[in-house]
This record gives sequence, structure tokens and C-alpha cells, in this order.
Amino acid sequence: MSDASEREEAVPGTAEDAPPDVAELQARSTDLEDRWRRALADLDNLRKRVSRDADRVRAEERARAAAEWLPVLDNLERALEHVEGDPSSIVEGLRAIRDQAVDVLARLGFPRRDDAGTEFDPARHEAVATLAQEGVPEGTVLHVVRPAYGDGEQQLRPALVVVAKEE
Repeated sequence: MSDASEREEAVPGTAEDAPPDVAELQARSTDLEDRWRRALADLDNLRKRVSRDADRVRAEERARAAAEWLPVLDNLERALEHVEGDPSSIVEGLRAIRDQAVDVLARLGFPRRDDAGTEFDPARHEAVATLAQEGVPEGTVLHVVRPAYGDGEQQLRPALVVVAKEE
């Protein structure tokens, strides 16, 4: 056998089975690094876009909520213009404005709750006092000092209440 035939037998398989050369590996490494950098840049751009979108949505919602309150403010200003008029009409106007404000909160998803006579619930109520009252079961809300707005997860604040206790 000649030296050439021995070399052919020593390297089995075809040229495809031969290990890639260094230049080919460097090219592949460069390509993968380029893809990785592009993916990082795309991710950074996505983060920035999501942040801008979230800021825009928050600003739009703040503007929408503020716009809901403008008629209430307008009516308060009208009521103040009539301060020197008939006191009973001013009181009537203020009640109407309060009702309008309660309606605005309800439209924003935070309805006013009337909790008098209900059972005390620490998730919905904050007891500010207890009072013994005959004929009323313990734990019943006797009086609402400050009303609550909203329900469940959508609660703006709990009601401040006076709760019945045993005598």
C-alpha cells in the first residue's frame, strides 16, 4: 500500500464529516452574537414601547376621571355665586351637587354603600366605636360615620361605623 491510500483509510467518511474549520466557526459565532444583540435591542425597544403605552393609558384615564368631575365643580361654583341668596336653596343645591358627586363615583365603578343595619365585616368596615343597644344583635352596624365607596377588590375605602355590642 502506498502512503496516499493509507491516509484515505485513516480518515473515514466523506468531506461532510470533517470538522469545520476555524474560520467557519468564527463566522457562525459572529452570526449568533449578532442575532443575540438584535434580540436584546428588540427586547429593549419593546420595554420602552410598553412603558410609553402604559404612561399614555394612565394619562388618558386620569383625564377621563377628571372630566367626570368637571360638572360637579361647575355646580359648586354656581352654588357659591348664590351664597347671599336664600339659604334653603343653597342647601338644596349642595345636596344636588353631593348626589351628582356620588353618581360620578358610581359611574367610575365605586358606588356608595349604605351599610347601616348590615353585619360588621372587617374587610368592608372599620369600627370606630361600639355601642350597647337593646334588641340589636351583636356585630350589627348601627351607624355609618363615613360611607364606603366600591365593593370587593374595587373598594376605595372602608366605611367607618359604630357597631352593636352585648350589654
